[in-house]
Amino acid sequence: MKKENKPKQSLKKVLSNNWFILKLSFQAAPFFMCFMIFEVIKQQVLVFLEHTYGIQYVLEAAEFGRPFSTVLCFLVIIMAAWGVSFIFSGIYQNRVSLKGMPKIEKKLKDMMYAKVKELDLECYDNPEYYDEFVLSISEAEKSILRTHQIVESFFAGLTALITRGIFFLSADALSFVFVLASFGLTFLFSQILNKVIFQNRVEKNPSERKRAYVHRVFYLNEYAKEVRLNPEITNRLYEEFDSTNQQIRDIERKYAKKRSILSFVTNYLTNDFISDVIYITYLIFRAAVKHVISYSSVVVLWNTSGGLKRSLREITKVFPQLSENSLYIEKIRNFLRYEQKITSAKNLPVPQTRGTLELKDVSFGYSEKDGYILKNVNLTIHPEEKVALVGYNGAGKTTLIKLIMRLYDPNEGQILYNGVDIREYDVNGYRDHIGTIFQDFKIFAATVGENVVLDEDEASIEKKYKPEVLQALDYSGFTSRLEKLPQGLATELTTEFEKDGIDLSGGESQKLAIARAFYKDARIVILDEPSSALDPIAEYQLNKTMLQAAEGKSVVFISHRLSTTRHANRIYMMEHGRKIRIKQQFPEVLYQRLKL
Repeated sequence: MKKENKPKQSLKKVLSNNWFILKLSFQAAPFFMCFMIFEVIKQQVLVFLEHTYGIQYVLEAAEFGRPFSTVLCFLVIIMAAWGVSFIFSGIYQNRVSLKGMPKIEKKLKDMMYAKVKELDLECYDNPEYYDEFVLSISEAEKSILRTHQIVESFFAGLTALITRGIFFLSADALSFVFVLASFGLTFLFSQILNKVIFQNRVEKNPSERKRAYVHRVFYLNEYAKEVRLNPEITNRLYEEFDSTNQQIRDIERKYAKKRSILSFVTNYLTNDFISDVIYITYLIFRAAVKHVISYSSVVVLWNTSGGLKRSLREITKVFPQLSENSLYIEKIRNFLRYEQKITSAKNLPVPQTRGTLELKDVSFGYSEKDGYILKNVNLTIHPEEKVALVGYNGAGKTTLIKLIMRLYDPNEGQILYNGVDIREYDVNGYRDHIGTIFQDFKIFAATVGENVVLDEDEASIEKKYKPEVLQALDYSGFTSRLEKLPQGLATELTTEFEKDGIDLSGGESQKLAIARAFYKDARIVILDEPSSALDPIAEYQLNKTMLQAAEGKSVVFISHRLSTTRHANRIYMMEHGRKIRIKQQFPEVLYQRLKL
């Protein structure tokens, strides 16, 4: 497997990336962020008062014979302070945090989902980009959480450094040398350790994605029938699962020794040995031999050094954590910075009148490696014309439709609508001009009405669009099934979220999907295998109603069925990415050639 090294980052980039999440957090939930920082500082101050200053106060009271009443009064004040602190902590955890975090996550997700809608379809065809895309989506919430944890660690460490540092300097300034030595060494080795952890994470990501895919096959409803009808496939899946597990184990084993050594050096040699062994020896020497500090001070300094050591250890980890978090955030920001390639040259409005769609010497390939799928294709679709595209699988029919829809742009040639290159029209306006149902359509976990309209909720559909939706469903032949549904248009589809949801058959789902094209007031209707899941009677009815519903519109069929193509005014035969002939009728010789 190709090794992916952790890229070098400048200090400016590290800070900029983490500031991106921090700024977003303050914009989405400023009160939550301020409360979070206050909570961290408050906690550290109270810990210092109780475990450092408080211990010193009590020991000195015993050593120097101070009245017990003063000690009792001090303890009552500390207990009262903690009581008030618990009230604030409860408000933070049970109210502020529960409201604040979802706001921040929603803001980032809204940005990412908006960008997903702008992604060109070619992004999904690029495995490298798609891996980055999936990683950025999966790491979005984790990056927010990591950033907040880093902020908490920073303010906790800073507060501890200020409070305990002042105490150290006033009690024994030389003690701070041990703290600084531990700080510097831990910082160095923590940075190295985090680089190794990141390399490990990135290298096993493809294998984890593959293992997750195999896992999904075993529990998703859409694979259930195939797995049961073809039980031998499970052997292949078991092999894939074992193989990916082995790959992940090999990667973990590859980094295990290095991680163990670095963890030992970071957590013991640079922390415990210096701070515990050497420092305690120094304190005993100062008290027993030099007599410059009291034994009470030894206890307090030793006890305080443990807390200061842990706090500084957190500070030591802040920059490596920022660096690691920055790498994930950079992927998110790269995703958000993606510039759409399918854009409009002039943002021209699409004419509302019926127009001619013309392809001139159109050639296209998904990649240079695979070569052209379509080569020098020329065809014309006149207003109100019913056209059929036929040909073998892989002949380029669906690809041609994607070009017409402007999901891709041709590598060579032009596609004209009303004599204007479609690249000059407003992209969304042009796509809205065309109603398309692909053969791999999807039914969403929503109501029947929402599945037809797609961009409105059920309340709006019931109030504004119900007649149009019912008419579209009638055109597609879904009315008889709709009448049997318990809540009509408001019936929930799939059992993804509703236990009483309805699962439609393949043919019923296809009729519902076709209703989308009828509902949409489009000048051109494109149907990719519109009747593939229908029985002959339903297919005949669909073809009849489609022609009625598409009156005044241009219709393009992609089909392997003779009954569908017979309704076309013109038939385009495609082979090897070329349009090789046009037929007004579908002759028997062509039927035999296609082996329909």
